Amino acid sequence: MNKKELALEVIERLKNEYPDADCTLEYDQAWKLLVSVRLAAQCTDARVNVVVKGLFEKYPTVEALAAADVADIEEIVRPCGLGKSKARDISKCMKVLRDEYNGKIPTDFKSILSLPGVGRKSANLIMGDVFGKPAIVTDTHCIRLVNRIGLVDGIKDPKKVEMALWEIVPPEEGSDFCHRLVWHGRDVCTARTKPHCERCCLNDICHQII
Repeated sequence: MNKKELALEVIERLKNEYPDADCTLEYDQAWKLLVSVRLAAQCTDARVNVVVKGLFEKYPTVEALAAADVADIEEIVRPCGLGKSKARDISKCMKVLRDEYNGKIPTDFKSILSLPGVGRKSANLIMGDVFGKPAIVTDTHCIRLVNRIGLVDGIKDPKKVEMALWEIVPPEEGSDFCHRLVWHGRDVCTARTKPHCERCCLNDICHQII
């Protein structure tokens, strides 16, 4: 089984295992997902979902958050860690959305990537979840699992993993596939404990096992 064949098999099995997998960050507007993704760096999605409730209650629009004092933003988002840099990036990003994009998120990858505090992982998440475009989100779960499974060989750099996956994952499957990797990585193929290979739907094709 070559890597492309392995990828297709993994995609189908995870699709059966997690048919309803989606983004675990909660949002009802695209710009809120952009804020939450920045806060999620080195922080759990569950904590971010709690913290942003207070942030969005106080600043319910792009314009309100863009006008907010950075110190006030930092005070609210501090529980997510790295409060100073995250608050600064969020403030700058909202100002750009307000001043250059009429409060909306641009629809092309390069423009999203140019926003303050937005990296490839965040830009891909927006492209896939908000705009329904082909996307591959290489978060820590994705990188860990695709290496363990054998879809990539010892690649840890997020961009290099992304580029390798583009070669073997059908574009229309990329976004959902990465969400399913997150769910599988939290439930079965865990990072901080020994992976639960005995109940893994991939245990007969996983590179780590065979």
